[in-house]
Amino acid sequence: MIKFTILLARKPLLTHEQFVEHHRTVHAALFTSIEVVKQTVRRYVQQHALPVELPGMPPVKYDGITELWFDDVEALGRCFSDAEYLAKVRPDEESFLDLHGCDFIVSTENEVFPA
Repeated sequence: MIKFTILLARKPLLTHEQFVEHHRTVHAALFTSIEVVKQTVRRYVQQHALPVELPGMPPVKYDGITELWFDDVEALGRCFSDAEYLAKVRPDEESFLDLHGCDFIVSTENEVFPA
């Protein structure tokens, strides 16, 4: 199992609250409606930054995180190169995300301490 983690930066014209609302309602519903997502994504989690300042730490850089689990890298590639995804989901991403301000990592998990 691999994990695709995307660090999300909103478009500057949106407030953090507008970003969260769109990500939770509009984008989640659109993304999960796509057939290739139903076939390839094993788990989908959204996280949204809280307005917290921690002593000695830099200010929060991202508005949220998306975590997606896939069986393998091929499934990840199939999902994000799918014609329906590119036609329907990518334009929505461009409407609320600063895509050049986002970062991502493809990884495997190594659980160190159980919950």
